[in-house]
Amino acid sequence: MTAALDHPGVTLSADSLIALRGLVLHPDERGQLSSLPGGMVSKKRGQGQEMADVREYVSGDDIRHLDRGSTARTGTLHVRSFQEERDRVTLLVADFRPAMLWGSKRAFRSVAAAEALVLIGWQAVEQGGRVGLLALNAGIPVAVPARGRTKGMLAAIGGMVRAHATALQQALDGVQTDPPLSNALTRLSRLAPKGAEIVIASGFDAPGDGLEDCLGELSHRRTPRLIQIGDTGSTDLPAGAYPMRLFDGTRRRVRISGLRQNPIAQPHIANLPVLPLDAGQEVQEFARQISADQWGSHG
Repeated sequence: MTAALDHPGVTLSADSLIALRGLVLHPDERGQLSSLPGGMVSKKRGQGQEMADVREYVSGDDIRHLDRGSTARTGTLHVRSFQEERDRVTLLVADFRPAMLWGSKRAFRSVAAAEALVLIGWQAVEQGGRVGLLALNAGIPVAVPARGRTKGMLAAIGGMVRAHATALQQALDGVQTDPPLSNALTRLSRLAPKGAEIVIASGFDAPGDGLEDCLGELSHRRTPRLIQIGDTGSTDLPAGAYPMRLFDGTRRRVRISGLRQNPIAQPHIANLPVLPLDAGQEVQEFARQISADQWGSHG
């Protein structure tokens, strides 16, 4: 990797991603983080979704939990009892495909995607959940199985750093084509167990024809959360001609019309709500937007 790429906002640093844990451990410094998507692990959801046993019906039991098999065999009403789910899995999906490897202000969109996911991942493990990773690039994705505690999050961060370094090297080698996102996400059903939460941070460039079907299928047994990473700095440039160097080293001048549009203002993708984040913002702002009120307003 060239020295020009070894710069904050361009490369991913394991140390800086690990340091984001402080925003989760000390929320008073920047606001509440208790309802990050990964924070679902600490919430009680009625009787939960994990079946504990089957027993005879007693007055007051929910008739919706009747166990038909046991009732038919014994001739006596039986119901299923459930226990609270305490082992929740959050799968972080980081998009490092070629279209994500640029940014006009603080950071590349790929770096911003990693930062947002790491905030969510730290929250998940701090509340007892397990975290896994699928990091996409122009080649073979990097997958890290879900694990709990600090070791699990450190493994996910290590996978992000490796995958991002590979993506930058692919860009240096001239790889410019984004594989369809829908193709890359097909493996999620194998990586994420039923009931898992899947948090996808992407620009959703080159979505592919099957993205809506893919996300719809995941929604049946899992909970997809979408974070769209954009860069509004590209719309702040005044009209004019700007020099640009291409991957092959040639230089061209590109004319900008001065059009003012927000490229990340997309409320839904495949009928799922989207949380938009701007790569030019500071990480502390990401934490605020991911927090309870901001995320909930898009869900």
